Amino acid sequence: MFTGIIEEIGEVKSVSKGTKLRKLEIKAKKVLEDLKTGDSINIDGACQTVVEVTSSSFLVEAVEETLRRTSLGELKPRNRVNLERALRFSDRLGGHILTGHVDCKGRIKSIAHRGNSWRFEFSLPETYLAYMVEKGSLGVDGISLTVVDVFKDSFSVSVIPFTLAYTNLSKKREGYSVNIEVDLIGKFVKRFLVMKSTKEKITQEFLKERGW
Repeated sequence: MFTGIIEEIGEVKSVSKGTKLRKLEIKAKKVLEDLKTGDSINIDGACQTVVEVTSSSFLVEAVEETLRRTSLGELKPRNRVNLERALRFSDRLGGHILTGHVDCKGRIKSIAHRGNSWRFEFSLPETYLAYMVEKGSLGVDGISLTVVDVFKDSFSVSVIPFTLAYTNLSKKREGYSVNIEVDLIGKFVKRFLVMKSTKEKITQEFLKERGW
């Protein structure tokens, strides 16, 4: 589990070639303090398992599903990525609960400077717009953000200067892809409603047909 509070911006040191498995080496400092092989780490919103740790970097192996569903397959050396170590039970929950299981890739539709903040608008598949609600939480490249507006094919968030400075959003431009994780509670609620709406009514005829 993660909180969506980015600890550090890492830098991609190397990327192995491969369509079904790709090794990513990430340069970092802060997250290396207690990182060890087998730990989970959030890279731009995607939970990955650390397979090797060096004095200045760590390695993960992104599998086919990760490469298909997230932007990790687009990473190149010198790209900057958001990093967060897994949540400990003793930690404060400053953002909201994130699993690191990316639902889909979104795309930056526009960026606008509004006074002391920046307004980012993201487009994403219609399927996932159903989870977007005003003032609701979501993860964008592993960052816990709050939805401001929801439109027909997009949604917007407001980003404060601190978040812009301490995440890789400062390096993002219109057209760039981002990893989206919708609110976990929203997914459970939608699943419950779908099951409830399709559930057969228990009538006398229903019971007779089944031998009661």
